[in-house]
Amino acid sequence: MIHTFEIAQFTTSVGVRVEALRVHYQLYGCELGSAPVVVINHAFTGNSQLTGKDGWWSIAVGDRRLIDTTRFTVVAFNIPGNGYGAGTDELIFNYQHWTAVDVARIFNYGITEVLGLKEVYALVGCSLGGGIAWEMAVLAPALFEQLVIIAADWKATDWIIGNCLLQEQILKNSNNPLHDARLHAMLCYRTPQSLKMKFDRSTHLPTQLYNVESWLLHHGEKLQERFSLSAYKLMNQLIKTIDITRDHDSFAAAVHDLDSEITLVAIDSDLYFSPQENRDTAEELAALGKSVHYKEIHSVHGHDAFLIEFRQLERLLRGCFEE
Repeated sequence: MIHTFEIAQFTTSVGVRVEALRVHYQLYGCELGSAPVVVINHAFTGNSQLTGKDGWWSIAVGDRRLIDTTRFTVVAFNIPGNGYGAGTDELIFNYQHWTAVDVARIFNYGITEVLGLKEVYALVGCSLGGGIAWEMAVLAPALFEQLVIIAADWKATDWIIGNCLLQEQILKNSNNPLHDARLHAMLCYRTPQSLKMKFDRSTHLPTQLYNVESWLLHHGEKLQERFSLSAYKLMNQLIKTIDITRDHDSFAAAVHDLDSEITLVAIDSDLYFSPQENRDTAEELAALGKSVHYKEIHSVHGHDAFLIEFRQLERLLRGCFEE
């Protein structure tokens, strides 16, 4: 069931005022107030539908799964503007007026003011959702007992900013923008080794295309069926603007008050959110006296490995969600 709340007169970090902002979310598992709460932030093309047939993370969330809905209350918000549960009525703003920290403020408002929570057992974020989770934790440093960041970073690196620029140019200039931007994005999310393992230069005989071409075209068409151009532009903008140091003098200053136990899960072959950035972050957090655990998925599949290598992810995160 999709729940909704509204925020009146929300002002974004760049000073643009929105008179009424509608936000959608879903609850899973134990009744609110009866169990520890886990908040899960979705990735770029994800949404609040975690479980079931169309659930993007049903392999991890559910009865007796990694995040066990018989033991936890699970909350998932939709990034406003992603179009899920709302049709097009909230796609009324200019995507360039928004940054990742704005979404973090909205989600924290939902947690504390709408759900009335004073503490959250775990905040989990994957990819874009992980960057937003970093922003949420810095804004409310005592709210989250556990901060679990998967295939993400506290900042957009130059590499990500450059790729976001290329995505934006495709979205602005292509005759088939969402489809074509997705083709480029899928190459960012995988690796040359992953594609070789999957296709090995084989061909699709009916079309005379290489199978890698058929696969990429299929992903472009598939996304067109369930996503909108305005949502894609917004998500691209949010990734580009992840930066918890924006209002602080340094990373150390940004995390100074952070009380959470932090678990960083990187992917050794990730070409998008580089694992070395997370290794460096873990070292700096440890030097600052923070409770931090660095874990790594070993895979040829690049960034998408967090959706593929579930057995590894479950093993690495089991300790975060055990009694």
